[in-house]
Amino acid sequence: MTKRALLIALVLCAGAALMLHYRVHPYMLPDPSKPGSLIFNSTKFLSFIFPLVDLILVTILFLWRKTAVYGYLLNGLLVIYGTIFMAHFSIAEFYAKSIPPQAWFLKSTLPDIALAWADFFIGKALYDLIIQEQIKGDARRP
Repeated sequence: MTKRALLIALVLCAGAALMLHYRVHPYMLPDPSKPGSLIFNSTKFLSFIFPLVDLILVTILFLWRKTAVYGYLLNGLLVIYGTIFMAHFSIAEFYAKSIPPQAWFLKSTLPDIALAWADFFIGKALYDLIIQEQIKGDARRP
């Protein structure tokens, strides 16, 4: 039951990140030269790929004991890359727009980074539970 709850929490965090990224970085933008048509923006699409991989691939990898280690590894890599990218772009924007340092906390990507790390720690708890089940299962075998 706990394993299922952690898996659901992992999916909810990844789904929230996916929706948040799409809202902040829509990759289909209106074409100013052709009203009613859209233009594909590949740069913004890349920021959509990370949470999509998290939602689909990491979840699938956590479904089986044999692939859970790869889900844990991929989840950790995505969080590290996401933290670096979000912090970098946040700091770069602050300097480009001359936002005063006292406003950085509220206007930063810190909440988004916190969501990514919450996703990581849920994945870690899920992985630890899977490993504990495996150890118990191995101990029962003669």
